Amino acid sequence: MRKNSTGSLPATPANTSVPALCIVGPMPPPSGGMANQCEQLVRLLRAEGVSVELVRNNSPYTPAWAGRLPVVRALCRLVPYLARLWRAAGRTEVIHVLANSGWAWHLFAAPAVWIGRVRRVPVIVNYRGGNAGTFFKTAPKHVLATLRLAKVRVTPSAFLQRVFAEYGLQTEIVPNIVDLSRFSPRPSRDFGDSPHLIVTRNLEPIYDIPTAIRAFHGVRKVMPGARLTVAGTGPESGRLQALVEELGLQSCVSFSGRIDNADIPGLYASADCMLNPSTVDNMPISILEAFASGVPVVSTAAGGIPDMVEDSVSALLVPISDSLQMGEAALRVLGNVSLAASMRNAGLQAAARYAWPTVREQWLQVYRRLAQNPEG
Repeated sequence: MRKNSTGSLPATPANTSVPALCIVGPMPPPSGGMANQCEQLVRLLRAEGVSVELVRNNSPYTPAWAGRLPVVRALCRLVPYLARLWRAAGRTEVIHVLANSGWAWHLFAAPAVWIGRVRRVPVIVNYRGGNAGTFFKTAPKHVLATLRLAKVRVTPSAFLQRVFAEYGLQTEIVPNIVDLSRFSPRPSRDFGDSPHLIVTRNLEPIYDIPTAIRAFHGVRKVMPGARLTVAGTGPESGRLQALVEELGLQSCVSFSGRIDNADIPGLYASADCMLNPSTVDNMPISILEAFASGVPVVSTAAGGIPDMVEDSVSALLVPISDSLQMGEAALRVLGNVSLAASMRNAGLQAAARYAWPTVREQWLQVYRRLAQNPEG
């Protein structure tokens, strides 16, 4: 057991077979796939009695006005983050870093790997960015060199595992978590010509919400009572609202903005179909949540999505940016009760593979192995 910075031993966790952990990552708000996964992982591990120290890399700016100044806000967030990380490394036995591509890697993930190296604490890089291939191809050489410093590299999907292998980096797979205690399938309903479709991705270019809106436009021509809820926030909001007006859909498309995690199950419970139009993706939590809620999914075949769903069984997959095929696929599932029921059952079975009792054991094995052989 490592001593803390004062020279005393840390408190013994209830689960003494698991090393004391430092988990590094973002937390909601804002909501997002990695932030939600970080929050769940910390909460569920602590509920198991595991000693977890969280080092949040998106803490609110102090002072608040610093968040309006680009360079100042970076310093006001980065300096306290590094200080907290340095101290936490002296109190824990394993550092688990949730990482993705771009500036977030350079500012937050890479320093955590380096600090672990200096303080001789084994580091897990839990890489989640669906855009990893493009990032690695254009990134400076030190990005891959830093990744090689990690004792273990973990990805949520075989898709990212293949990307890492292209660069000679071995990884293990531990999938994303869906907390089945929060989601439950509701009985199927007769929605007539008034189905409720949802999109639960942030309003960013890579998620291509315009394709979902155009697909819904096609659905609306066949089912005139259909409505669409777009749940999320982001820089594309104005453009998307303009598209809705252009298509004459103002009365049937609503932008809910950010929905608190506690209210997300209610949104899925009201839905008859979920559209996922993303152009870059790894293992979207939104699809797992839809599965756990018994909501049929129509998605693009982007990134790792074909690895997590079975086309025409647990979901219907369409080409990226093809609003016509997405709309036709949505009409197919909305107009076929038996298809919707079989997809619902297959989705529920798939969700069980990502439930906490299964994923927990995979993480605990990684943690224990590193603590027993930190230099291996």
